[in-house]
Amino acid sequence: MAKKQAEVAAQQAQQTVEQKLTSLFKLQEADSKIDEIQRLRGELPLEVKDLEDELAGLETRISKIQDEIAQKEKDIVTKKEEIKDAQAQVKKYEADQMKVSNSREFEAIAKEIEFQKLNIELFEKRIREYSNDVENRKKALEDSRAKYDERKLDLEAKENELNTIVNETKAEEDHLKAEAENISRTIDERLLNAYSRLRKNARNGVAVATVERDACGGCFNKIPPQRQLDIKSHKKIIVCEYCGRILVDKELAFGETESVAE
Repeated sequence: MAKKQAEVAAQQAQQTVEQKLTSLFKLQEADSKIDEIQRLRGELPLEVKDLEDELAGLETRISKIQDEIAQKEKDIVTKKEEIKDAQAQVKKYEADQMKVSNSREFEAIAKEIEFQKLNIELFEKRIREYSNDVENRKKALEDSRAKYDERKLDLEAKENELNTIVNETKAEEDHLKAEAENISRTIDERLLNAYSRLRKNARNGVAVATVERDACGGCFNKIPPQRQLDIKSHKKIIVCEYCGRILVDKELAFGETESVAE
């Protein structure tokens, strides 16, 4: 492995400036075609991701509502049991009231009976509140499920559309990616890193631009005649003084274009 890397490094070091420019231009051609294929997909990948995130959020909401409904129904059962207990206490106190021997005990039991009846009223009120809450949450659950089903259909449609485009261009994209990777191996790391930075910062991903009508093909600013001669001489790598793109002359560009097409 180390020997192979050393051989590659040696080959890169022996390259002329023209060979380096040729490799860079060829890499740009491959990367630009990959960009064009990916542009065909438009906003579909982002739309698919947004729909997936929305569905995940709806799943969480549905699960939360179901838990809340289950808890409220459990609370209703608990309150009904408490009503039964309070009613049993009322009956017990009413029976005890019949056995008292003085008014003081009678009044004390009467207060306990009143207290239990108030509890029953409170428990019944809570049951009504919980029942209304359950109904509202069931409606929210129904709406969330309907929205989930609707968004799932949207996601399936977007995924099918995206998959169709991907399948139609996959072979070409894979070929171009393999070609770009092979070309990258022939370019020294420093120059390749510079190219990558330029591509990342460029609005259209073009790091290597041709000279078109005496101007930079990337930013369209005029290039002085002497600088054009330097570009055509292929003695050193020239960058646009306005946008920083690597510049190549039309002769080299047209030759590479024909080579790639072939």
